[in-house]
Order: sequence, then C-alpha cells, then structure tokens
Amino acid sequence: MSTAADEPIFYTCADVYRWDEDVRAEIIEGELYMMAPPDRVHQDISRELFMPLCNFLKGKPCKAYAAPFGVRPFPKADLSDDTLVEPDIVVVCDPSQLDKRGCNGAPNLVIEILSPSTSRKDRKTKFRLYQKAGVPEYWIVDPESRVVQVHILNNGNYITTVYDETDEVKVSVLPGCAINLKEVFPANS
Repeated sequence: MSTAADEPIFYTCADVYRWDEDVRAEIIEGELYMMAPPDRVHQDISRELFMPLCNFLKGKPCKAYAAPFGVRPFPKADLSDDTLVEPDIVVVCDPSQLDKRGCNGAPNLVIEILSPSTSRKDRKTKFRLYQKAGVPEYWIVDPESRVVQVHILNNGNYITTVYDETDEVKVSVLPGCAINLKEVFPANS
C-alpha cells in the first residue's frame, strides 16, 4: 500500500491517485495539504447548503457534489496536473468536465466552509487558485462569524459581497436559486 509519506516532495494528481482512498489530501501547485475530518457544525452547514442546491437542480443539467469530490481546476487529459482540491460543495454545469475522478476544469460554483485548520488556505491560497482557474462564483462560509463571502468573477477578478445569517443569498450562476442563511447556520452551534 502506498501512502503520502512514500511520495516525492512535488506532487501531481497521478501521485494522489496512487494513495489509499482513506488518505484525505489536496495538492495545490504541487504542494501537499493533508486534511482532517470536518467537525459536526461544519457538516451541518454543508448539509444545509447542499440540500437546497440539489433540490433546485433536480431535472436540470447542472449537478451539485459534496466532498469528498476531486476538482482539477486546470483541465488536462492526463494526471500530470499539480493541483487537485476537494471543495466542500461544487456545482458543475458542463457535463464534459465530469469524469470518473470528479471535475476536470473550473466548476461554476465552489463553496468552502472554514475551519480553524483551513481558514488561511481557503481565504488566500484557494481564493487565488479559483480566481486564476476562472471559477465564476466562490463562497467562503465562516461558521464562527456566521457570514458568507460571495466572490463573483468579473474581468478576471473577484468582486466580493458579504452576507450575514439573516440574509438570503442569490446564486448568480443559477438564476432563480437562493439560499436562506437563517436555515444554514445552526441555532446552537
């Protein structure tokens, strides 16, 4: 059995796919980021975001996926990519981007739910990554402050709007879809 510790310092998707399935890791520009299991509040928030997206998309061409779901944001036909991430939730509207391993290309929507161990990576590293890859809409959900930062790509740069737990957020890439944040953030977290 191969593990992450047996591999080289610069990683590609080919390396990751040789590891055991129980190894949770992302690689960004060849750098390895190990992933701990999310806590209960994180999972509650993920469910409350994922369910309305799935319900809205029923019968439509776009599909929503929850982690673990691999995203290779810079499309390649082989596994030489040096970036593979597992966002908490993605929506993919182009079926040609989907393959047996996940999404090969920039999803239409990416949602990351912060945890103490991922906050810096999600706010900085992944923000730049998703912007560079051309992800049209990127949400950063902060369970601590109970806010959602919605980043909409405009001429290659993100324009950010911040919503609090009392707001309803329209999903710009899914006209007609809105998420009520009162239902997302648990009352007793």
